[in-house]
Amino acid sequence: MNDRYDAGYGGDQYELVGYDEYNQPVYRQVPAQQTQQPPQQQPYDPYGQQQQQGYAYDPYGTGAQQQPPSYDTGTYDTGQQAPQSGYDPYATGTTTAYDPYGQTATSGQQPRVAEQTAYIPQQGGPAEDTEAPKTPETGERDYRTEQFAFVEEPTDDSEDVIDWLNFTENRTERREEAKRRARGRMVALVVVLALVASGGVGYLWYAGKLPGVSSSAAKSGTTTAAGAQNRDVIVVHLHNTSKGGTSSVLLVDNTTLKQGTTVLLPNSLALTDDDGNTTTLAKSVGDDGTSGTVDQLNTVLGTDIEGTWRLDTPYLQNLVDLVGNIDLDTNADVPDPAATKKNAAPLVHKGKDQTLSGKMAVAYATYRASGEAQNAQLERFGQVMQGVLRQLTSDPTAATTTVQTLAQILDPPLTDKDLGTFLAKLADLAKSGDYKTALLPVQNDGTLTAQASASVVKDILGGTAKSPDEGSAVRVAVQNATGVKDDTEKARVVLLNGGFTFLEAGTASGTSATSKITYSDAADKENATEVAKTLGLPTSTVTKGTVSANADVSVILGTDYKPSSAS
Repeated sequence: MNDRYDAGYGGDQYELVGYDEYNQPVYRQVPAQQTQQPPQQQPYDPYGQQQQQGYAYDPYGTGAQQQPPSYDTGTYDTGQQAPQSGYDPYATGTTTAYDPYGQTATSGQQPRVAEQTAYIPQQGGPAEDTEAPKTPETGERDYRTEQFAFVEEPTDDSEDVIDWLNFTENRTERREEAKRRARGRMVALVVVLALVASGGVGYLWYAGKLPGVSSSAAKSGTTTAAGAQNRDVIVVHLHNTSKGGTSSVLLVDNTTLKQGTTVLLPNSLALTDDDGNTTTLAKSVGDDGTSGTVDQLNTVLGTDIEGTWRLDTPYLQNLVDLVGNIDLDTNADVPDPAATKKNAAPLVHKGKDQTLSGKMAVAYATYRASGEAQNAQLERFGQVMQGVLRQLTSDPTAATTTVQTLAQILDPPLTDKDLGTFLAKLADLAKSGDYKTALLPVQNDGTLTAQASASVVKDILGGTAKSPDEGSAVRVAVQNATGVKDDTEKARVVLLNGGFTFLEAGTASGTSATSKITYSDAADKENATEVAKTLGLPTSTVTKGTVSANADVSVILGTDYKPSSAS
C-alpha cells in the first residue's frame, strides 16, 4: 500500500494520516527535508504495531506498546521516507499519534491544531467549526451576539416589512372598529324600533283602537250609563240664501267613548214653542231664531246643546275652499244652478271619490230632486259636513284661524276659539275613522218613536225623548188629487213647517180641478183657515164637513194647488 500521494504540482508529496469523523481520508504534506533522506527499511508488522518509536496500532485502545515477535521478511523500498507515526484509530498509543477526535494518549483531550492537517488542493476545505466554545467556569456554551447575523445585520426589507405589518394592523383595527360601530348602530336601531312599537301599541290600547281590544273597550264603554258619558254638542243650521229653507244637524263629540257623530234633524221634528203650541223645527228656526230653537231641542231631545252655528251657504262655500276641497261618494247628478241651457252638463256627477269645490259642495248639500223627501237632501248635507271635518286640521289653533278667516258673526255664547277647538277634535275623530252620521227618525206627525229614543236620543245624545202632547198640534190629513205624486211630499213639508201634524190620506183615483179643506168642529174653523193660508190656497176652499179619522182638518189637493205659492 502506498502511503504517499503525489499531487503532481511541483513535486509536493502528501501522506495519509488517518480518517476524519466523516470517514474521509486526511493527508498532510511531507516536509522537504524528509523527502531528501534515504529511505529506511521498516519491518512489516501485520498487526499495525511498531517496535520502535512511532505510531503503534492498538485496536483495543489499551495504551500499552506491545512487542510482538518481529518477522524479517525483507525490506520494501518504496523510495519514500517511512512514516514517523502509526495509525491508531482509537488513539491509545503512548507515542504521538493522530487522533481524529482531537485526543492524544499522553495529554488527554487536546484542541485540534489546524496546521497539522493538510488537504489536497482538489479537496474541499475543512468545515468551519461554528460551534460555540464552552466557558471554563460554567462548562456551558458561550454564545455571542455576533454569532447571530440577523441581530447585527438587519435585512434591507425590514422597514418595508414593518410598514406592511403596521398597515395590516391598522387595517384590521379599522375593520374591527367599523364592525363595532355597525353593531352599535344596529342595537340602537332595534331599541328605537322597540320603543316606537311599544309606544304605538300603548297609544292604540289607550285609544281603544288595538285589534282585538278595541271592541272590548267599546263594550266596556257602552256599559257606562248614558247619562254618565261626557258629550259636547252644538247645532248647525244651514241657511240656503238663494232658494230659502234651512237644514239642521247636531255635531256630537262623545269624549268618553272617543266617538264623533253627525245627527241629522228632519225639518218635520215636532217642537213646542214658548207659548206651549206645537211647531216644527223648520218653523222654529225661521220664527224663533236660534236661541228659541235650542231650548226647544233641549226639551224634546233631553240633551244639552252648548251653542248654535248659523252657517249660510256662502260661508259653507268659503269653508270648503279653505280646507282645500272635499272628496265624497255622491249619490246624484246635481245640475248647475247658474246654467242657462236646459241640457247643460251637471255641476256634480254621481259616483265614488268625487272631488267637490266650495260651489259644488253647496249645490250638492242643498240639492233635492223632484219627488225626494227632505231627508235625502239632509243626508247630502251630512256628507258635506263630514267631508269638511276630514279635511280640516286637527290642531285647535289652526282650526281657530280657519274659523276666523270665514269672518262670520257667530251667535253668542259661541266664540271663534270655542268653535275652532270643537271642530279640531271632531276632525281628529273623522280622520281616524271614529265618526259616523245618523238620521233622527220621526213619525209622519213629527213625533219621536221608542226606536228613535233608543238608537239616537239615548245612545248618541244620552237624553230622553219628550215629544209634544198628541192633542197640542192640529192634525191635518192630506189626499193628493193633483195627479203629481210629488205634491204630497211638498204639502207635508209645508204643513210641518207651519206647525201642523201631517197625516197622509193617500192618493185619489182621479184628479180634482179645485182643492177642498173641511173641518167638523166649529172650534177647528180657524185652524182650517190657517191650513189654507199655509198651503197657498184661498180661504174660500174652507168648508164644514166630514173629516178623516184622527184628523182635525182634511185637505184634498186639486190641480189649482201650486207648491211654489205655499208660505
